[in-house]
Amino acid sequence: MTHPSSWKDTEVRCESGTSVPERYSALLSLVRNLKLIMSLTDPANRKTALWVLRQAIARGDGRLQGLSICCVGNTPLFYAGQDLQQGLVDILTNGTSLTLLDLKGVPFTLSDSFVRSVAMLCPALRSLYVNNHSLVCGVNAETLRQVLKSCRSLNILGVFQASLSQDVFKDLMLPERPALKKLELRCERSLKYTLPLCDQIWLELKLRHPRLWVELELDHTLPELHVPGVLQPSIPVRCLRLLTWTLLLNEVRIVGQSYATTLEFLELQTTASSELNYVLIALAKQCIKLQEVHCYCVVSQEVITAFITNCPNLYRYTLKTHKEAHPWTCTKLK
Repeated sequence: MTHPSSWKDTEVRCESGTSVPERYSALLSLVRNLKLIMSLTDPANRKTALWVLRQAIARGDGRLQGLSICCVGNTPLFYAGQDLQQGLVDILTNGTSLTLLDLKGVPFTLSDSFVRSVAMLCPALRSLYVNNHSLVCGVNAETLRQVLKSCRSLNILGVFQASLSQDVFKDLMLPERPALKKLELRCERSLKYTLPLCDQIWLELKLRHPRLWVELELDHTLPELHVPGVLQPSIPVRCLRLLTWTLLLNEVRIVGQSYATTLEFLELQTTASSELNYVLIALAKQCIKLQEVHCYCVVSQEVITAFITNCPNLYRYTLKTHKEAHPWTCTKLK
C-alpha cells in the first residue's frame, strides 16, 4: 500500500463532514493524480478537502501532477466559493509541479484574479480547464492572455468561448508556443456581449496547429440567433454538444456540411419532428466518422438505421423511437 504506483490515480470524497483517518493521511503525499469530490452543503467538507490537498502538495515533494475538483450536493444560497478559491491559491504556493488542473466540476464563477494567480503559481501547466457550469463567464480575454504568457507549455485548454478574442488567437499562434492539441469551449449567454469570432481566424489557427481538435458545448442560455455564428465552418470540431432545447434543423444541416470530416461525437437536446428525422438521416450520410450519437428526443427507426449503416466506427448511441423513463440508456454496438 505504500508503493507510489498504488496512488497514481486517487479519488478522495469529502461528503460526511469527518476528517481523513490518520492511517491514510500519511499516504496522501504519494498521490500523483488527485480527484477531490466534496459536498458544499457542510463547510466541514470544504475544510477537509483543502486539508487533503495541502497534504498532497506540501508533503509530496512535487509528486502531485494532476488535480481535479468536483463539487456535489446542493450549493448553499449565495455561495460564491471564495473560501475554496482563496484556499486553493494559498495551497498552490508550492504547487508548481502541477501539469493538469481541472475545475469543470465547480459550480461557482471563477474570478479573473483567481485564474491569474493559479497560472502564475503553476507555470508547468499543460492542461487547464476552467469551463465549468457557472451561470456567467468570469474570465476575460486579458486574463486568458496572461495565462498563456505564464504557462508556456499549455497545449490543452478548456474555457468559455466568451473568454476568447482576436488577441488570444494571435497569442496561440505565436511561433514559440507548443502545438495546441485541444480546445474545449463552453458557449452560453455571455457571448451576447462579445464580438463574434470570424471564420478566417479559425482557419489561421487550424493551419498553425493542424492536429488541433475542438469540443463545443452550446448551453441552453445561448440565444438561438447566436448559434449559427458559433458554428463556424473552419473549426475542427470533433465533439459537439447542442444542449439548447430549441429547434435545430438549420444547425444540424450546418454541422453536416461543415464538420463531415472531423465530427466523432454528437449530442442533441431538441424537439422531435419529421423534419428533424430527415436532417439527421442526411447528417448520418455526411459525418461518417461518428463514434457516438446521443439525441434526447424520439426519432424514427430510419434515423437509427442510417447511423448504423453509414457510420462504421459507431459504437454507442442514444436514439429512441419511444420515450423512456429518465435517464435514457444508451446502446452499445462494440
